[in-house]
Order: sequence, then structure tokens, then C-alpha cells
Amino acid sequence: MTAAPRPSVVPSTLSSSHASSSAASQLPPAFPSRAPWGTANKLRAWQAEALEQYRVANPRDFLAVATPGAGKTTFALRIATELLEARVVRRVTVVAPTEHLKRQWADAAARVGITLDPNFSNAQGRHGHGFDGVAVTYAQVASKPMLHAARTTTEPTLVILDEVHHGGDALSWGDAVREAFDGATRRLALTGTPFRSDTAAIPFVRYDRGGDGIRRSAADYTYGYGDALRDHVVRPVIFLSYSGSMRWRTKAGDEISARLGEALTKDMTAQAWRTALDPDGEWITSVLAAADRRLTEVRRTVPDAGAMVIATDQTDARAYAGHLARLTGKAPTVVLSDDDGASDRIDEFSSGTSRWMVAVRMVSEGVDVPRLAVGVYATSTATPLFFAQAVGRFVRARRRGETASVFLPSVPQLLALAGTLELERDHALDRPKTAEELGEGFSPEDALLEAANAERNGPDEIGPDGKQGAFEALEAQASFDRVLFDGGEFGTGAEMGSDEELDFLGLPGLLDADQVSALLRQRQADQLSGRKRAAADDVPAMDHRKQAELRKELSQLVGAWARRSGQPHGSVHSELRRRCGGPEVALADPDQLTARVAMVRGWFVGKK
Repeated sequence: MTAAPRPSVVPSTLSSSHASSSAASQLPPAFPSRAPWGTANKLRAWQAEALEQYRVANPRDFLAVATPGAGKTTFALRIATELLEARVVRRVTVVAPTEHLKRQWADAAARVGITLDPNFSNAQGRHGHGFDGVAVTYAQVASKPMLHAARTTTEPTLVILDEVHHGGDALSWGDAVREAFDGATRRLALTGTPFRSDTAAIPFVRYDRGGDGIRRSAADYTYGYGDALRDHVVRPVIFLSYSGSMRWRTKAGDEISARLGEALTKDMTAQAWRTALDPDGEWITSVLAAADRRLTEVRRTVPDAGAMVIATDQTDARAYAGHLARLTGKAPTVVLSDDDGASDRIDEFSSGTSRWMVAVRMVSEGVDVPRLAVGVYATSTATPLFFAQAVGRFVRARRRGETASVFLPSVPQLLALAGTLELERDHALDRPKTAEELGEGFSPEDALLEAANAERNGPDEIGPDGKQGAFEALEAQASFDRVLFDGGEFGTGAEMGSDEELDFLGLPGLLDADQVSALLRQRQADQLSGRKRAAADDVPAMDHRKQAELRKELSQLVGAWARRSGQPHGSVHSELRRRCGGPEVALADPDQLTARVAMVRGWFVGKK
């Protein structure tokens, strides 16, 4: 299709629209929330720079990559108002990933005089009288691309593709978006995370081939998290990771015990992670309690600060909500899907002062609540795309000094993503060959086997006879692991509720990034010196011979009980640790070992 001539964006006194670029300049950069610190009366520096670049280039397609919370909506609406005033376009179509975001766009556009219909349905065929355009979802476009193509070519149209990476969610979606908007006069693509874990091309995004032969997405303007952090546009993020002892039954019927965060195989890591997130286990309840304690501390200086749990599915979300209700005495806001009431619940929570919201993984990207300051990442999704979007829910700055705290399971993939939050990534269409593929003896059959092993199906249902193989979480206990901030790690591990954990949970709610770093370093230094003093004080009282004898005796007793009861050794040790307290056997002191020996002896005489 031949592109229509594209007139320059120039100011014009002739306007067929009541849209106002002046109003767009005054729109708070993170509308619809309260304006972030120091930015209420003018465009942010990056927005002004990107706008000037757009005016000079006068492009048909423009991709702006800006970190979540930076103000992409304000930037896009400023471009829209200028194009409408200059009569370059007469209609605006916004494509968003969720129903809630459609409403959010319509509310923001109304503030600058652009009327968008978020209730437009494909059955209507055209938007209602008095609207300047529509807000639709990618799913709507995919279901009837020809309808949207006809609407787009009827009048000169600006198409704003919000979170454009969703255009590659499925091959059919990408094809539909291309078909629907190929005839648009202008296309403005926005995203905070241009990368995807797959190689599906994102529509209307340019890919340049690098020196390594891999084609990567090329943004016309980029404003990353590191830039936004330096400009005080987003909050610094403190990641608090929690490990702990896990026990589960595999599909083969074997009982396995392991510690979350230790070096494990890929499958064991996934199973330990899944066990930690089990709503019936102690890990998630302990972490929710720690997060609520952190929220209380933040609310001392930020009274309306809120928190959100990101759950994997609706079942887990409801269970987590129940835990929070029992913990706080108040039922949290629960957002399960884009149903009729979801947007209203999000809006009510956003404008209120209640403490907790629980959202399912699928809708967390559509949750835009700038007062969120504490998050619990309680989902097993570990793609860089989703992780960045999830963390983006908590980083919108409203005033200088606000910080975000995100609680994570101590899973290597998540810790790596948390440690590299400031790295810029581009979407790669091509993949380099793996070491196995480049090595000798890697056959096509090996590739097929690798693909089969990588496949992850849902868990089998437990049969009525209990014999069908199924994963079962048996026990999950939490312990504080460490804090990650600005590429550094702090803390040396601690029991739940210990002074060491409370040192980090009690960080003030208002701190600049430099202050956070200084305070974390100081608290780690204090903990290390305190441990050294305690270790020195304990040396004279420690009898290594007695400790070795107790370990040997405990091992023999556990072995005997395992043979008698049929329980695995690890399961017996976990039960003893749960009931007697203290660390694993290798770190337990003589008193703790003595208590466990006494308990096992009691089991043999019926004292269970």
C-alpha cells in the first residue's frame, strides 16, 4: 500500500478538534494520578526532547521506549493534540492490552480535549457521535482486523499502540495488527519493555541487524529506568528475597527436601519455588506478614502507601487474600480479571487509602496505581518482559524520596533479573546457537529431546484413589535471605522475625537512592560485626567433640525412624527442625541437637 503524503506537524489556528496541545503540556506526566515530584507544570525533559525529535523527523512510524512510570501517556497525547490541531489526522485510535487501560487512556485523553470511546465494540462498526476516536484492545483488533482497517482509512488516523510488544503475543495477533493499521496516517508505538522471550516480530517496529548477525528492535527514542532513576522520575526499588526449607512429593511419588535459593537443578528449583508459593504453606504467610510489616513502616512517612500481591492464578489470589484478611483484619481488594467490576475496583483502590490489593498475573500489567509502594512477587513467571512490567507497577514516583520494596522468592532467575533491572534490552528476532548446538555430537534428535524436556504442562489432577502421579507441596518454611539494591547485595540471612530481618524491614519510607545505599551498607556492617562478636563469645562454650557426637547420634536415630516410618531422612530432619526450631543440622548448636535427639527418642515410645 502506498503511503499517503505526510504533512509536517506545524501549529495551526484552524482546528477541527477541541484537542489542546497546551492542555497536554499541563497534564501530569503520570496521569491519572497526582503529578510526580517537581513535574506538575511542564513536560519532563525526556518528553520534551522526544517531542522535538518527533517534530523534526516527522515520521509515519515512531517507537518510544520509556520505563514504566516515566509518562508515556502524556508524551503520546501531546503528539496527538498537535497532529489534530495541524489537521494531519482527524481521528485517534488507541490500542491497549487490557480493558482497564482502555478506560485509563480515555480518561487521560479527555483531560486534553480528546474524546475517546472506550466502550466501542466491534459490533458497532463505528464510534459514536461526538468522539474523536476509540480505545480498543489488541484482542478486539485481532478478532476483526478488516473492520479496524476500514475505520482507519476512512479518515486520516493516528494509531497509538500502547505496550506494543503485545502485538507479538501470537502470530495471528501480529498479522491482524498489521492488516488493521497498515493504512494509518501515523503510528506511535509505546512500550516500557520492548524485549520478548520469543522471536515473534512486533508489528511496525524496525529491526536492525547487529555485528553478530542478530536483528534487534530499534527504538526512535529510549528513556530507561537508570535515566529515570537519576532524574527522580521513578522510585528506587529495594528487593527483599526470602529463602527457606521446602518439602514436596514429586509425580513419581518421591518426597524431596531442599532449600530455596541453594544450587539446585532446574526442575528442583521450579518445584521448590512452586512449594514456596503454595497457599497452604507457611512460606507465603510468613512473607506476606513481613511485607505488611514493611508497609506499616512506609506508611509512617507515606500515609496512603499501598501494597499488591501478584498471584499466578485466581485460586492462589483468593487464598492469599484470605491470609491478608486474617493478618490485617480487613479484606483486601481482589482483581481477578477484566470483568465488569475490575476497573472500578482498581480505581477505588487507587483513589483510596486501603492497604492491600491482590491481582492475578494476567491483569497485573493493567494495574496502574501510583501509590503502590510494596509488592509481593508470588507468581512462578520468570520472563524478563513480565518481571519488568510487574516491578513497573511499584516505581511511579510522586515526590522525591519515595522508595519501592518488592518481596521475592530466592530463585536464581528472579535474583538475576532484580540485579540487572537498569540494563537496557532490545527485542531480538534471531537467536544465537547454544553451546550444545555448537558442540560436537549435538544431533537433531538431541534438539527434539531438549525441546520435549523444556515443555511444561500443567499438573495432573490427583485421582480419587490417590495413586495417580501428581506434584504435592508438603511443607514450606521461610527465612530472610538478602536485600538487592543498585546492583549490590546486603544481609547475611536470618530467621523470620529476627533483629537482622527487622533491620531491613524497618528502613524509612522516604529515602533518596544514595541514602538507601548508605543505610544498607551500614546495617550490613553492623550485622557482620555483631555476628563476629557473638561468635567470639560462643567459642569457649562450644565443645566440638560433643557436637560431633550429638550429630552422629541424631543421624542414627533419624535413620532408624525413617526405616520404621517409611519417611525419607530429609523429611524427618525437616519435621524435627520445624518442631524444635533452629537451623539445619550442620549449623545447629549442642542444645538444639540435644532437643532433636530427645524428640526422636520420644517418638519411639509413642510420644508424638
